[in-house]
Amino acid sequence: MPKWADYKRIAKERGALALELYVVNSVPAGPDVDLPGTLPDHLAYQARLEQEGKLVFAGPVSDFSGEDMNGEGMIVYRAASLEEARALAAEDPMHKKGVRSFTIRRWMINEGSFTLNIGLSTGKVDLS
Repeated sequence: MPKWADYKRIAKERGALALELYVVNSVPAGPDVDLPGTLPDHLAYQARLEQEGKLVFAGPVSDFSGEDMNGEGMIVYRAASLEEARALAAEDPMHKKGVRSFTIRRWMINEGSFTLNIGLSTGKVDLS
């Protein structure tokens, strides 16, 4: 496999988007951690990053059955580098207080689509 930077260059040359984002997998540090107690600070941090344009997506993920919650979450950051994204994740109150641990990886978006519908008279926004 090529190095990441080489593959990104190749993807751009072939006309792919090659948008680099950073994906954080956030997991509870243990069964007795205080997830609910740190949730307000975590959500406030996420809201601030969203306003700053650094948070792309965030939310919980199911267990592998798809039926149950397991306390895990996924966060996608927009950052200038892996180091900056890692610093953003480390400052998340859940990670900073040791309630969750995280791993982080680069994610290159090459293909896909989404639909955004904005009602100009109603102000209603629909994202699908």
